[in-house]
Formats: sequence, C-alpha cells, structure tokens
Amino acid sequence: QVQLVESGGGLVQAGGSLRLSCVASGSIFSINTMAWYRQPPGKQRESVATITRRGITDYADSVKGRFTISRDNSKNTLYLQMNSLKPEDTAVYYCNTGPSAIYEWGKGTLVTVSS
Repeated sequence: QVQLVESGGGLVQAGGSLRLSCVASGSIFSINTMAWYRQPPGKQRESVATITRRGITDYADSVKGRFTISRDNSKNTLYLQMNSLKPEDTAVYYCNTGPSAIYEWGKGTLVTVSS
C-alpha cells in the first residue's frame, strides 16, 4: 500500500520561506510524475507544481517564480521550496502523483502565512 507523508509546514510571516518534504513509500516514486497540491480553507484542492521523473517542472501561475519543486529519487522524497510567501498561500499542502492524483491522500501539512 502506497503511503505519502508530508512535513515541513508551519506559521510564517508574509515574505518568508518554508521547505516542504514528502516521503513516498514503495517503488512508485521513481516511475511517476509527482506533484504538490494545496487546499486553501473553504476551497477546492488545486495543483501547485509538478515534476517528471527526469526533472521537468511545471507550476501554477500563482506560484511561478516563488516556488521550486524538486525530487530525490534515491530517497523517494519530493520537496517544495516556497519563497516570498503570501497570505493567499495559506493552505494544507499535499503530494501525490501528477498531473492527476492516483493514490490515497496523505494527511498533508498546514502552511499558514500571516500578513
């Protein structure tokens, strides 16, 4: 059974930075495009960034230039470096396959950006 465990969230002031991590169990990681998603309070879950197994990345317009997705296939770990954070980035952040999520969602990690 595939497990996705996100970490690294927290409370940060606007303009600050955070680095999220996601560890994926099993052998799915190295063969799949992976993605970060987020769900702001009271809103739908949305895709934030994707990365192919070879490292080709794509970003939502709202985070382009501020967020960087990366992966370490040897550690089955996905990262999201978030800089210049804004209050509208407040959300629970999740990882899964991309561009469509096919595995059970993890618990996510909460990012709160204060103004």
